[in-house]
Amino acid sequence: MILDKETALKTAELLLQIKAIKLDAQQGFKWASGWNSPIYCDNRIILSYPPIRNFVREHMARQIEQLYGKADVIAGVATGAIGIGMLVAEYLSLPFIYVRPEAKSHGRQNQIEGKAEEGQRVVVIEDLISTGNSSLNAVKALQAENLQVKGMLAIFSYGFETATENFKKANIELHTLSNYDYLLEVALKTNYINQAESDLLKKWRKDPANWKI
Repeated sequence: MILDKETALKTAELLLQIKAIKLDAQQGFKWASGWNSPIYCDNRIILSYPPIRNFVREHMARQIEQLYGKADVIAGVATGAIGIGMLVAEYLSLPFIYVRPEAKSHGRQNQIEGKAEEGQRVVVIEDLISTGNSSLNAVKALQAENLQVKGMLAIFSYGFETATENFKKANIELHTLSNYDYLLEVALKTNYINQAESDLLKKWRKDPANWKI
């Protein structure tokens, strides 16, 4: 869900501006999953632009306080949300931890890196939501350590129905600064794409696994 429309529009504008998100309805991109897609998102680029990372950091911090109240710990999902999650934790003067996709096979075999106490309230930071599976895997790891996950806040979401269903089943509240709908609105308004491309991009989201270039 989106908390603030103006923040959503501005976030989308900034992501397009620094090419953290690229749209190409003609050539498309190949995702690691094998899907063909007219959009590619790499929000880690935000970290290279101080004014924009500060914008994202501050708005995420404010929304965390508004949505979830007081947290004890901020957790980032590795690897994409480690940087921005740490910045948010610093802004809120809270401890920071991060969650690996799986436990290490050596050393202490940690999946969660950093210090958190059983029963502490955690808000999870994510950079991007697609199906939500990897994000919810991090939530499960936190819950397995008896940490209270109050919710998750991400920078951007594609808005797939499967993600909505997955978070609902897991009973985890998800909010994002911006999403695919606001991105297309900004892209069309700024002539980044035309109406025909906008229509194609909307069609892709309905069946992304079978979209053909």
